[in-house]
Amino acid sequence: MSHPTTRVLAMLELLQANHRMRGTELARRLGVDERTVRRYAARLEELGIPVVAERGRYGGYRLMPGYKLPPLMLTDDEATAVVLGLLAGRRLGLPGEATESTLAKVQRVLPAALRDRVQALQETLGFTLAARDATAPATAALLTLAAAARERRRVRLRYRSWQGGDSERDLDPYGLVFHSGRWYVTGHDHRSGEVRTFRVDRVVSAEPGDATFQIPVDVDPVQHVTRSLAKVPYRYDVEVWLETSLDEARRRVPASTATLTEADGGVLMVTRAERLDGMAVMLAGLGWPFQIRRPSELRAAVRELADDLRRHADR
Repeated sequence: MSHPTTRVLAMLELLQANHRMRGTELARRLGVDERTVRRYAARLEELGIPVVAERGRYGGYRLMPGYKLPPLMLTDDEATAVVLGLLAGRRLGLPGEATESTLAKVQRVLPAALRDRVQALQETLGFTLAARDATAPATAALLTLAAAARERRRVRLRYRSWQGGDSERDLDPYGLVFHSGRWYVTGHDHRSGEVRTFRVDRVVSAEPGDATFQIPVDVDPVQHVTRSLAKVPYRYDVEVWLETSLDEARRRVPASTATLTEADGGVLMVTRAERLDGMAVMLAGLGWPFQIRRPSELRAAVRELADDLRRHADR
């Protein structure tokens, strides 16, 4: 780092990577004296990057959050981590436009050699996880709900249902949950008087108010969202007793698809299904002995699956 400009940028990188650094440590890392460190801090301020110099025993230098994001100084490993995170996020179903534009910006400024290697990784990387068709929420609504949940502040929601009808309601947001390519907010809905779950991409607007609230100690937003989704109405109500432990059942059966409780030395699985042939395949795939409690039509679906398997085996 023989050139002063290189050392100034190196100081910016160090300050971004550390909450606060002593002047002596900066001088050691940059290979200069503390007077030069003070000069570099002044140079960064001239460039519009707010550097705060704190005096005293625990003083030092730190970056003050400004109105604009300062230029990020990323190492090769950090830049690669950003690209990989964006690629994985795209597969999981994170908001598409922001993901793609950020990925393009990072790739444009990568050094040529690293850009070529990252491009090779992008072209050859495969995923076992199926791609999600994400529905991106409005960024403003997402950030407003997150801030309101952290500050325990009530919000006025304008919400559009799946049928297209608009409604207004006051919500005490308990937390945000990302599940299967969609964002959800769960909280106390003052219109219904119940804890409800709403899809954030259907939130037309969210305005924070002055009223505050307390989150009940027994509320788990993730658990509430998955249980709410498991209760979406389907054609059949299903109850099946599984000969296994509750821990093992929870590892194999997602909470979003069924409710699991210990019963009669095994596990009672309660869920809903639109098609019973798919439920029969699921039971066969679990590999545990089971007893069908309802509906009786599921017995016929299991027998039909067994007959199909025998026919395939005898070919």
